[in-house]
Order: sequence, then C-alpha cells, then structure tokens
Amino acid sequence: MRTTVKLTAAVAAAAALTLGLSACSAPSDTSTSSSKKGKDADPAAKLVVAASPTPHGDILNFVRDNLAEKAGLKLEVKEFNDYVLPNTATQNGEVDANFFQHKPYLDDFNKKQKTDIVPVVNVEIEPLGLYSEKVKKAGDLGSGATIAVPNDATNEGRALKLLADNGVIVLKDGVGAEAKLSDIKDDKGIKFTELEAAQIPTRLADVDAAVINGNFAIGHKLNPAKDAIALEKADGNPYANFLAVKKGNEDDPRVQKLAKLLNSDEVKKFIEQKFSNGAVLPAFGAAKG
Repeated sequence: MRTTVKLTAAVAAAAALTLGLSACSAPSDTSTSSSKKGKDADPAAKLVVAASPTPHGDILNFVRDNLAEKAGLKLEVKEFNDYVLPNTATQNGEVDANFFQHKPYLDDFNKKQKTDIVPVVNVEIEPLGLYSEKVKKAGDLGSGATIAVPNDATNEGRALKLLADNGVIVLKDGVGAEAKLSDIKDDKGIKFTELEAAQIPTRLADVDAAVINGNFAIGHKLNPAKDAIALEKADGNPYANFLAVKKGNEDDPRVQKLAKLLNSDEVKKFIEQKFSNGAVLPAFGAAKG
C-alpha cells in the first residue's frame, strides 16, 4: 500500500512562510528514521524515502513490493506533491533519503537554503514538455499568448530553453538552460505566468500553453509522447533524477542497498513497461556530487 500523509493547513502555511513556496503534502511521523546515520546506521532499520508520487513513488513502491525484502531492506515511501519539503525533510532527518530531483535543481536548492544534500545514484529522466488545450503546435503561439512556466530557477530555465529550441521565443546569445525571464531577447509578444511546478497542470485551461515537468504531466493523465506539442530531447539530457541523502549518509548500508536495487535490471524493465509512452526513461549510473 502506498504511504501518503497529508499536511494540516497550519503546517502547510508555516512551511510556505519559511520557504517562500507552498506545499501540498508532507510526512507527519518523524520517528521512523534510524537514529544512527551514515555507515553506522542499523542495516535492519527501516529506510524512509521521500518521493514525488509519479514516477518516483511508483518506482520506489515497485522496489518495496518486489525487491526489497529479498535484499534485506525495509523500505517506507512517503509521498510529497512539491519540490521543497522532500529536501527539508531529508536535511532535518524526518526521512533518510529522497528521490524526486535533478542536479541543477539540487545545486540551486542547497545554495539558497544552505542545506548539504548530495546525490547517490541516477535512476531516470523525465523529458519536459509544452502542452496546450488551445493550439496544435508550438508555432501557433504568437503575440498575446500566455504560457505558464515553473517558478523555480532551474526548471524555469529549462522551460525557457525548450521554448527557444522550438522557436517560440529567442534567448540572448550564449544563454541556455540557466535562462531567466530577463534573458529573453525576443518574447514575440508572449506573456509568462510563473507558477509552482506542481500547480501548472491544474491551470493548463487558464493559459494558452504550459511547460510541465514529466512527473506532473503523467500524474495528470497527460501523455508526453502524444499530448506535448514540444518535448525535450532525452539524448544527452543532464537532468537525470537521482536518489539523494544528507551529506555523510551516502555510505548508509540501507542507502547502498536501495541504490543497487534502483539500478537493477528489474527496475529498468519496470520503467520501460510502466512508462512505455516515453515519459520516463531509465538513466542509471553514478550521480555526480
């Protein structure tokens, strides 16, 4: 059974005030993580991992239900619907690890929040897509159109690069996935609405188009291969999502067991079958710290 614990309104408000972003869910039980950390952690203790529901929670639940017991791993999955609380929960020890993010986002988060979370192992890539209920192709977006983009720095830059690659806007020379709205050389009369990434799919009908992260797209029944009017290329994509922990816990024997399972042939087959529409692609290997 998937473990999902909802935030009360008061806790959600406090988290939003502290971090400048709102959240939809978070764990309330902080007693499940092992008291010892790193290589000294009890290998028999439960490993609690924070994750976005799809595809990260799906992958972890598959590991928990089919692979963990044989490997001697007790795995608990706690699901979040935002990009902030999984990291803060990992930093303060509410959970032991998380699986939801890529390296550019983590680097930006660590810098801004003064956290020290590090990647352990790459698992998968979710191509970013441009979606619309009003136009059939990216070239139809012209002056007066409104496009929603993620409001966090790394995903917004990634979104702007996708738009530039498809001729929707023109970025300043030499600007790539680190782009900000101020780096747009020619917006062609297009207006931008910045929203928390998790909220964008629910606002798709309110704008002419929206750039949506792969996990949130498939979580809202969007098929990237069929529904996206522009889709980020997977080849050479630097945005692999990985298992991450607070620095110093990389050698936790439970984390190492999970890392091995997440890069197993069984998980590769699960990803390819579960997400046969190409919305999620295996991207195994060591993650750069």
